[in-house]
Amino acid sequence: MTRTQPEASFDVAVVGAGIVGLAHAWVAARRGHRVVLFDRSPQAHGASIRNFGMVWPIGQTLGVCMEIALRSRELWLEFAEQSRAWVNPCGSIHLAHREDELPVLEEFCSLAKGDGLPVRMLSKQEVLDLSPAANPSGLLGGMHSDLELCVNPREVIAGMPEFLIEKCGVETHFNTLITQVGSGQLTASDGRSWQADRIFVCSGSDFQTLFPRVFLGSGLRKCKLQMMRTKPQASGWRIGPHLASGLTLRHYQSFTACPSLEALKQRVANETPELDRFGIHVMASQNNAGEVILGDSHEYDDQLTPFDKSQIEALMLRELAKIIKLPDWEIAERWHGVYAKHPHALIFYAEPADGVHVTVGPGGAGMTMSFGLADQAWRDIEEV
Repeated sequence: MTRTQPEASFDVAVVGAGIVGLAHAWVAARRGHRVVLFDRSPQAHGASIRNFGMVWPIGQTLGVCMEIALRSRELWLEFAEQSRAWVNPCGSIHLAHREDELPVLEEFCSLAKGDGLPVRMLSKQEVLDLSPAANPSGLLGGMHSDLELCVNPREVIAGMPEFLIEKCGVETHFNTLITQVGSGQLTASDGRSWQADRIFVCSGSDFQTLFPRVFLGSGLRKCKLQMMRTKPQASGWRIGPHLASGLTLRHYQSFTACPSLEALKQRVANETPELDRFGIHVMASQNNAGEVILGDSHEYDDQLTPFDKSQIEALMLRELAKIIKLPDWEIAERWHGVYAKHPHALIFYAEPADGVHVTVGPGGAGMTMSFGLADQAWRDIEEV
């Protein structure tokens, strides 16, 4: 029997407890709102736990996107202080092992310094002094940034709801499938309902079950990535900063302003077209357990299957061995993730009903951008 009497009334309801939903719940609670959070599973287990754990401002274009990323970084550090979650301000190094990678990094470094960002070019020896994981063979130098953080996605996504409950007074309902959302009210599959002045739907591409027409017109694409992690490195060995290869310069929008990028992209296309075919660009991070996270690849739309490709893993390991060296390469776990990505927007936003905000699809930048995007969303709301 359908219940008509709401369970309770809130200022804000958030549907989806991945990083986007958690960010919106926290930011709303920080602003003094009474918040309720829903997820259909016991714990979010989508793209939010299947990534490097990189908070990666350096990948965002200079200007508004970078400002949001830096605000997100501030909020991550605030969250770490309040929750005691592991957040490591490790920074990053883009390694240059090919001649055409250095001018791209130098051009970006000049642009970034003009915006006051803490980046600098490194000599080969300076790279090796900062990271014992950098492969010295063929190493020409690199670019260092102080901005990047490392988090453990599985720990954050599992632990943040408890933080929201205990420190922020957020009410949570896991194992609760929301099937209807309208102005001022949500209804679950078991007939329970709740009232809320504002509702944020942060359920990734799954929002198509709530708003199929909005989804059809969203332009969102699905992207599959393959990743892996090593067993913990022995004796507390650490890689130092996040490490990225020159291949990443093809992937992140921040480097599109560099005139030398086209020559690099053409060289990769000519020499190793298989990397472009699977969207491979390799990076490494290390979590608080000492495990090194390795990846990744990008397959889109009709390319997506439930089956992972051994060819992709072999290509990633081949390219990783060119740029890093690890004491122990034993792979302890492999996985894939699927996320929604908009072709142009930082995140897809729609308001299908009064006070209902669909906020999904930050692409591969969920960890980097979600806190800042949630903060900006509330600034925009409060300015109206």
